[in-house]
Amino acid sequence: MTTTRDIMTTSPRCIGVNDSLSIAASLMADLDVGALPICGEDSRLKGMLTDRDIVVNAIARGLDPETTPTSALAQGTPITVGADDDVRVALGLMQENQVRRLPVIADHRLVGIISQADIARSLSAATTGKTVEEISK
Repeated sequence: MTTTRDIMTTSPRCIGVNDSLSIAASLMADLDVGALPICGEDSRLKGMLTDRDIVVNAIARGLDPETTPTSALAQGTPITVGADDDVRVALGLMQENQVRRLPVIADHRLVGIISQADIARSLSAATTGKTVEEISK
């Protein structure tokens, strides 16, 4: 059985709940990523923030990225998968919720992220194609 731990990107960088959206955008640019986990001061996952969230849900609505905290865009309980879950569980969650990145949790802590790129590097072309197709519907 392939687990999520087997294919995830480890040691994801978080943005703090009190950090501004402009700090988040700068970190995304530095890391060349389109999404960051939002973590609380307790190091627990509070949400996911995408570059699209910053543009569509903040800037386009007139929020100031210099003063708006990332927590303003953290919506509800984030969708996660366990580190030791079968990778098929992760694929199902990504497809069902149409998310391109899925936080991986172990002992209530963020330990990794599974992205479409991780799937493409680790799984068959057929599995990758089906997953990308379902996510993009």
